[in-house]
Amino acid sequence: LGFVVVWVRVRVRVRVRDLSHSGSSFKWIYSLICLTVNGFLCLLFLPNQSSAEPFVPQWEDNSKETLLLVWVHPFGARINIPDCWERLGMRGCKVTDDRSRYTQADAVLIHHRDICCGGTHLPPKPRPPGQKWIWFNFESPTHAPQLWKYEGIYNLTLSYREDSDVAMPYGCLIQNALVNKVPFGHYAVPLGGSSASPTELHRPHLVAWVVSNWSESHARVAFYKLLKQHIQVDVFGAAGRPLSHDGTVLVDLIKQYRFYLAFENSQHTDYITEKLWNAVRGGAIPVVLGPSRKNYERFLPPEAFIHVDDFPTAQDLAQYLLKVKDSPSLIEKHLSWRKNYSLYRSSWCTDHYCTACMAAKRRKGKVDVVKNLNEWFLS
Repeated sequence: LGFVVVWVRVRVRVRVRDLSHSGSSFKWIYSLICLTVNGFLCLLFLPNQSSAEPFVPQWEDNSKETLLLVWVHPFGARINIPDCWERLGMRGCKVTDDRSRYTQADAVLIHHRDICCGGTHLPPKPRPPGQKWIWFNFESPTHAPQLWKYEGIYNLTLSYREDSDVAMPYGCLIQNALVNKVPFGHYAVPLGGSSASPTELHRPHLVAWVVSNWSESHARVAFYKLLKQHIQVDVFGAAGRPLSHDGTVLVDLIKQYRFYLAFENSQHTDYITEKLWNAVRGGAIPVVLGPSRKNYERFLPPEAFIHVDDFPTAQDLAQYLLKVKDSPSLIEKHLSWRKNYSLYRSSWCTDHYCTACMAAKRRKGKVDVVKNLNEWFLS
């Protein structure tokens, strides 16, 4: 068949199956889950010679309603409650933030940071029979304290990690041929463009970094200080030039630069945030500092980014960036993949709410317990 399929079942870790015929030759083909509820998959394929079409599951047609209660909106910032049918074509999923409906709710979505650190208490006892509690967190382990307090009380997990029960990365790529075949494809943005166009070959600026959380203890700050000794880096945000919080302004800024430093504030499994996807959206070549290259390659083709670990020193990295700047062939190498893909970024938090509801719907009546939350998330 010549492609890799990622198939997920709730409370079962991600399994990647290589369905290629024995002996066939092809480049590595990457699969990525956007939303790992059984039947809602974002399949990322690198081009190959096969004409076979991958199977793309759709939502089951089950009209029996499942009610999800959002116990607290993340960081107290209320958003409009989504219509899951209108937004994502999910039947029978109802979301509410009305706590008076607690006893009626099939599942409760609980944001970790607000419970551990924000003054919000867990839902009251007695807990309604059969009600599922879903642990909701998009911070890295470094910024998700006190996990040990909540062992054994949750039934499902929702996070950016690929091995969560409901896995929603900060972004993902969809092959253009599949955009119209997945429920959320119409929200994906084509990356398109020619890496050989005059606009791409002659961007006016070299390296940008936007940082809102500056800490001398961060590895990214230490690496930046080494890098800037060998190449000009324009810094924006808390430690640099002021920049509007408007996402459109940020993307427009990135479009002026050849490279963008997508440096994470901590290094953990699958913790690859909007920093990377902002660079991709803006057409810059991401220079990444975060988890391993192998981890990034589950989300992007290997040539789509430059990893700081690819170079023995910051000086060596700087020399390579300068080399790419003056080489149309190297620019083509790092950008040509874009013409085949669209970028999907979930809407915060509407897609998360609806997907959590669908997970609860599919697991209704089944026994699920999250054991060893602390050990798992810190791994």
